[in-house]
Amino acid sequence: MNFDNFKKILPKIAKIPLPGISSQLKMAPFMREQELNAMEDRMKNARKSAVMALFYPNTKGETNFVLILRKTYSGVHSNQVGFPGGKAEPEDINYETTALRETEEEVGVDLNTIKVIREITATYIPPSNFLVQPFIGIVEETPSFVAQPSEVEAVIEVSLVDFLSEKSVIEKELTNSYMKKIQVPAFYLNEYVVWGATAMMLSEVKDIISKAISN
Repeated sequence: MNFDNFKKILPKIAKIPLPGISSQLKMAPFMREQELNAMEDRMKNARKSAVMALFYPNTKGETNFVLILRKTYSGVHSNQVGFPGGKAEPEDINYETTALRETEEEVGVDLNTIKVIREITATYIPPSNFLVQPFIGIVEETPSFVAQPSEVEAVIEVSLVDFLSEKSVIEKELTNSYMKKIQVPAFYLNEYVVWGATAMMLSEVKDIISKAISN
């Protein structure tokens, strides 16, 4: 989709009622829905973080958004694909401030150039005990991404058209440090498998944008 056309639907994106958990559960591992009630108490004491679904024009004027591949480390999100973002710090005024600051730190986009369109539904991540607040934002010019060396292995530039295609949704058997050979729904984007909380948040982003396009 041409970025100028994408900007025309931003007012709709900003006002559409959030589909919320019903949208997120489309891309959730099967045990997620079963554990929802049990998660409520844990969520009260969860650590807080914020991320940014950042849209921008590529060099051809088409709409992209950015994801990151995290470095390999000892934590539960090692070598996983996610949005730029991170944990809230005491000096952050609010979660939007967190998302903007972390986006600048992780992919090098000047936070003053980012226009935040809206927040979407927060997502709880049980393995790391984080409650993540996502935002949708845009930058008007093609960014020159700079990956944060300590945390980001790769910057992933995803075409909006590819993301909205039904071909982007797959099923994948995964094994990691806290689960063995489990079949999960996922997005397949730029040859990366995107699953878990990031896929759940992406599912809501996809539903919001699809509805804005169709209305």
